[in-house]
Amino acid sequence: MEIAAHGLTVERVERQIENFRRGFPYLKVVSAASPADGIMMLSPQGMEEARREYEAAVDSLEVVKFVPASGAATRMFKELFEFVNEGKRGKGIDVLLDHLSEFAFYPELMQYVSPEADDRTKVSAIIRDGLCYGSKPKGLVTFHAYPEGARKAVEEHLVEGAMYASAGGRVKIHFTVSPEHVDGFRTLLAEKQPVYEKRFGVKYDISFSVQKASTDTIAVNPDNTPFRSDDGRLLFRPAGHGALIENLNDIDADIIFIKNIDNVTTDARKGDTVACKKALAGVLVHLQRAVAEHLAALRSGKADIAAVARFAMKELCIKLPQNYDAALLEALLDRPIRVCGMVRNEGEPGGGPFWVANADGTQTLQIAESSQISPDDMHLMKDATHFNPVDLVCGVRRADGTKFDLTKYVDPETGFISSKSSGGRELRAQELPGLWNGAMAHWNTVFVDVPVSTFSPVKVVQDLLRPQHR
Repeated sequence: MEIAAHGLTVERVERQIENFRRGFPYLKVVSAASPADGIMMLSPQGMEEARREYEAAVDSLEVVKFVPASGAATRMFKELFEFVNEGKRGKGIDVLLDHLSEFAFYPELMQYVSPEADDRTKVSAIIRDGLCYGSKPKGLVTFHAYPEGARKAVEEHLVEGAMYASAGGRVKIHFTVSPEHVDGFRTLLAEKQPVYEKRFGVKYDISFSVQKASTDTIAVNPDNTPFRSDDGRLLFRPAGHGALIENLNDIDADIIFIKNIDNVTTDARKGDTVACKKALAGVLVHLQRAVAEHLAALRSGKADIAAVARFAMKELCIKLPQNYDAALLEALLDRPIRVCGMVRNEGEPGGGPFWVANADGTQTLQIAESSQISPDDMHLMKDATHFNPVDLVCGVRRADGTKFDLTKYVDPETGFISSKSSGGRELRAQELPGLWNGAMAHWNTVFVDVPVSTFSPVKVVQDLLRPQHR
């Protein structure tokens, strides 16, 4: 009954437990992708041509901006909780309090606490009674100040959407959120949506989804037996952002932009982001048209096999085995496509672009996390010139217009196992293959160099003091 209530089957849970017992294999990483091998370096003219190709096509396309926005901003305010709960005061707290009036949320904060209040009271008002940011998602945190009023992170995605994801005057945005936060998003957007519609002359079509219970995974004890809570019930846990491939699969569109909720910047700095998003989409449009032509030729029996192979290797970044044939080429071309912006490696955490060997003899591009790479291959990470900022443009339709079933292109062997706790007891948890990692392992992947100005994440609250957020 407990298993069925989650939309799971006994067989599926047994497979999850078997994953705990045997672990997940490391990726067969061959080398880091680089500008010389696997990362497209567009010239300013190339960027402009790709942008124009997208703009010429966009009004005939169904475009959706997909924003993972689940979960509370707990990690963003971790240091604040430690200060309030334990009196632990590190450098971050000093920075926060020394610059408190410079945060965009400061005027809101002053509605709950006096400027003369003691430090602990001020910090507590940020995360608890007051702004309550410790229990809110990042999307509902005030990020940026403007003369006409401050904006929360979710509002910046409305602005971005109007700038690069408007098709025929309509902007479709889909947010994945936690069930307890849906009402908060709806309330804010009901107030703000008309403001941005008037400003940009567009109509928004905003939708939400929550992570499906059927993607939860069972927790186990350290000995890999099922973990039971104090009331004797099995414990199921959300399986990480990889579970969102199910939500993405429900989106019916020609082009889907994917970007995390916290990676936004101010209007004064949005120019590079907008130009690059359009250019990435233009690269995708170009590839989709070429794929359709090559598939039609292959299926008619009239293809120049060598020409198709050159296209697959040069433009789709697939390294073919020596014994390739028309059947393999057709199978390789008939896949979802993602064009991913990659930022020069400047020490930021995150996965990177790598060449990976596959069972069919090909080598393809994938985004890999350090936990997926064998200790023997870890030196390859040092060769990585770029890292993944989560900047994707996805093509999820076949050449004939039908939708791919994205669940068929997941590599189930690329999950993650981590140590957690519940009720003071240790447990092991399992995450599904990450959304832009193993969940897209069998997509055709193209990496494009984009400037670091397009990457402005907010991992801790003090990041809001960076120039990108001022």
